[in-house]
Amino acid sequence: MTKAFDIIQAPIITEKTMGLKENFNKYTFKVAKTANKVEIKNAVEEIFKVKVLSVATINVLPKRKRVGKYEGFKPAYKKAICKLADGDKIDAFEI
Repeated sequence: MTKAFDIIQAPIITEKTMGLKENFNKYTFKVAKTANKVEIKNAVEEIFKVKVLSVATINVLPKRKRVGKYEGFKPAYKKAICKLADGDKIDAFEI
C-alpha cells in the first residue's frame, strides 16, 4: 500500500471549491491517478484526522494550450471531492 502523502498531492483552491467547502463541507484535492476511493478516504482521514463520509472522483482530461506558434497540452490529473462529517474541518484550506 502506498503512503497517504503519495495519494493526496495538493489541495485545489478555487472560487468554486471554496463555495463547496463553505456550503456543503466538501474539500477538493488533486490525487494520484491510480488511487481509488477507499485509499483516498483513508489518506484524508490519516493526514487531517477527520471523518470522511463520501468521496467522489473525477478524471480531468488534458487541456490544449497554445503559446504563440507552439501548441501543447496541460497534463491530465485526477480530482477527489471529499465530504466530511458535520463539525469536522480542515484548517489547511483557510487563507
